[in-house]
Amino acid sequence: MCGITGIFAFNEIGRFNLPNLSLATEELSHRGPDHQNIYVDEFVGLGHRRLSVIDLSSAGNQPMSAHDGRYQIVFNGEIYNYKQLRQDLTSRGVTFQTESDTEVLLQMLIHHGADALPQLNGFFAFAFYDVQKQEILLARDRYGIKPLYYFKDEDRFIFGSELKAIMKFGIEKKVDANALFTYLQLNYLPAPMSMVKGVKKLMPGQYAVVKKKSVEINNWYQLKDTFGQQFSGTYNEAQEKLRLLMNQSVERRLVADVPLGTFLSGGVDSSIISALVAEKTNHLHTFSIGYKGHSYFDETEYANAVAKHIGSEHQVFQLSLDDLYTYLPKMLRQFSEPFADSSALPVYALSQLTKEKVTVALSGDGADELFGGYNKHAALYRLWHPGLKEKLAGSLGFLWNLLPKSRNNPLANKARQLSKFAEASKLDVSEQVWLLASLQSGRGVTDILSDDMLEEIDFEAFDLWKSGTLNHITQPSINQALQLDQQLVLQGDMLQKVDLMSMAHALEVRVPFLDHELVAFANSLPEGFKVNGSMKKRILQDTFRDKLPAKIYNRPKHGFEVPLLSWLQNQLKGDINNKWLSQDFIESQAIFDVEGVEKLKRKLFSSDPGDSHAHVWALICFQEWWNVFMK
Repeated sequence: MCGITGIFAFNEIGRFNLPNLSLATEELSHRGPDHQNIYVDEFVGLGHRRLSVIDLSSAGNQPMSAHDGRYQIVFNGEIYNYKQLRQDLTSRGVTFQTESDTEVLLQMLIHHGADALPQLNGFFAFAFYDVQKQEILLARDRYGIKPLYYFKDEDRFIFGSELKAIMKFGIEKKVDANALFTYLQLNYLPAPMSMVKGVKKLMPGQYAVVKKKSVEINNWYQLKDTFGQQFSGTYNEAQEKLRLLMNQSVERRLVADVPLGTFLSGGVDSSIISALVAEKTNHLHTFSIGYKGHSYFDETEYANAVAKHIGSEHQVFQLSLDDLYTYLPKMLRQFSEPFADSSALPVYALSQLTKEKVTVALSGDGADELFGGYNKHAALYRLWHPGLKEKLAGSLGFLWNLLPKSRNNPLANKARQLSKFAEASKLDVSEQVWLLASLQSGRGVTDILSDDMLEEIDFEAFDLWKSGTLNHITQPSINQALQLDQQLVLQGDMLQKVDLMSMAHALEVRVPFLDHELVAFANSLPEGFKVNGSMKKRILQDTFRDKLPAKIYNRPKHGFEVPLLSWLQNQLKGDINNKWLSQDFIESQAIFDVEGVEKLKRKLFSSDPGDSHAHVWALICFQEWWNVFMK
């Protein structure tokens, strides 16, 4: 696990940027504290920061060169099947100088080019340079577990694991208005968008070939193909196959030459991963976060029960709101573009504390998007299979709108959910899915943007992107909703959050649920195996019910949330009014509308805040980013 960056200069003007490579590489030091180096020739530069996980010797350092110097590679990630690939290459006469998966990847690319990509089981972003052809091949893994940003103009092509590395090359700092419009609706930015105009993210399952002044992008993997396959066996047969695939996936992800543990939140997903790892290791360390004085958000009771059941050495980090406040400034500076999923904060804290014990942690990310674990999946099922209660809930929208709504306590949260359910019941299928996938409506966003920024938004382009994103949702189908979640939420929100927060502390996080064989199987299953009227993640819970305490099963979905509303209304109120969202600051930026922001603040500090805290948090994250990187 590492950080990579580089530049391909198209001309002499582009070559003036080569000295910036060292600065860009240093900007990624948190991702790889163990080694830094660069490769430079006349027009190409590659930079690498290493976190040593496999083959800890200096022989595994990067940029790595083939023995004749023709090929160079910088690589971020892990190839889990590298030993099998190495055996195949060895049988063909290839000799190896290291024990690293990097050298196996290098040789695979030398011998197979882009055709090597489907043979890789792992997660990665890399740049492979053929010195003789003057050509760079860049690629990103199937699901976007590892990030890869890029920028191209007339003079140069630049890439990096994070946007902040690209900005070290002196690109123009201009906010992309369409990206801002999207971000304020979703609270994150899915690929290929970035918040800086001209910078893009390579999409999951894509590779790019850079030569001369051209950049050609192709798909080597397409998620939609996995939904075209249909599992024809029984429910019991599906359980058996799921058990097999899960065990194989976990086994692959235990390969490491450093200490390893698991995140254990107390939810079903991380508990299953921890239980499977415990069966395959002698002494498992598990880690979780708790909240002092906020029992509604605290799941340590369940995490402790699982740890006791599987016999792990469990460590709970109990945090107060004041503790979280101390993490906030450093966490916000890890985002080289705005990101407003507030659960990033506990992931940041958990990663820092976990790194004190281990270098690699396995997590349960991905299960909700594969098997239907979010509350919105239950809501969609009820919208599409309405009984008397659902019809009544949909018709009483006027009543739910009168009730105080927030995420801060069970009753107010239920009112919030019922209000959104009633709103969704009046929409067509694709708009229902979009509503439940977003945090704020387009109209809500336009109310808080300045006239100047609204003029810059290409609404036609946004509508085209949105319709293309939703075009597979043609009928009421949980599987079609899950496809959207895997394309949008998983890569743009969940995986970006875990990558940035864990790599801020040089902690590698592996995600067994996203083994590509397991994903293909899950996406082939009938939706009834996943969600029905009484259960989410049905097959996942049924398959592993015998491995875990009964109390963790089929309980309400909680998520890795923080007491954000209470925090914003109290500890952060002064900073909101006098710093991030002060009238003077808003006026000087000319990005947001002063009255629109004031109205949002009044909502936040009222007795009926609704989702305003999420919208204010998105603005805070943007403002902090703008101050650090754009001002």
